Amino acid sequence: MDLPHTPSLSLAGRRALVTGAGRGIGLAAAVALAEAGAIVTLVARSGDEVEEAATAIRARGGRAEAAVLDVTDLAAVSAFFARRPAFHIVVNNAGTNRPKHMTLVTEDDYDAVLGLNLKSVYFVAQAAVKRMIDEGVNGALIHVGSQMGHVGGANRSLYCASKWAIEGMNKAFALDLAPHGIRSNVIAPTFIETPLTQPMFEDAAFKASVLAKIKLGRIGRVEDLMLPFIYLASDAAALVTGTSLVVDGGWTAE
Repeated sequence: MDLPHTPSLSLAGRRALVTGAGRGIGLAAAVALAEAGAIVTLVARSGDEVEEAATAIRARGGRAEAAVLDVTDLAAVSAFFARRPAFHIVVNNAGTNRPKHMTLVTEDDYDAVLGLNLKSVYFVAQAAVKRMIDEGVNGALIHVGSQMGHVGGANRSLYCASKWAIEGMNKAFALDLAPHGIRSNVIAPTFIETPLTQPMFEDAAFKASVLAKIKLGRIGRVEDLMLPFIYLASDAAALVTGTSLVVDGGWTAE
């Protein structure tokens, strides 16, 4: 009997870039991709954290380098990709949040959240894709969205706006890029324990409200996202594009 073969999750020899890679979800993505065999470039505005992370990945046997890049500086983004070979995998993870009631949001808040969470994501992807197309590389874009790109949240109008926009942008990217063999997908997690979210969970009432929504009964961990990153980057997801992998413990199921 001619049995099918399970597609490989190996990323051996592929070049990967992760933005906001110094901590939290970005660091987990970089570690996961490196453990799957990718040669990972960890990017952040400050070099200290990504240098430390890249060193730790290498100490574990992975291949990694650190690079300083402010993804809100579009000229720097363009120059960064222009001087490097095309990446096979790009994880758009850098992001921010300014939780406020919508009546208190300022123009500066709007520009900060939408600027990093959407504008920078768009133009990082564009610069990466231009290199992929020029070099004939079949690639994978993975954008870190959120369950808040599928539902609403009190005091999160800006964050929801940016993450809902990511979902629509991703679908349009998938259509534009399919003829070039480039896939585009989103990972949309629930609340994950990271240095960014840890202060929020010091508020017992807030933590209880989050746990009431996560039907599996616990806050997410970065480890919950590591195999999803590998999957979407690998040949196992060769027919997967324009979709969102929601890792939310059931939050958006009701």
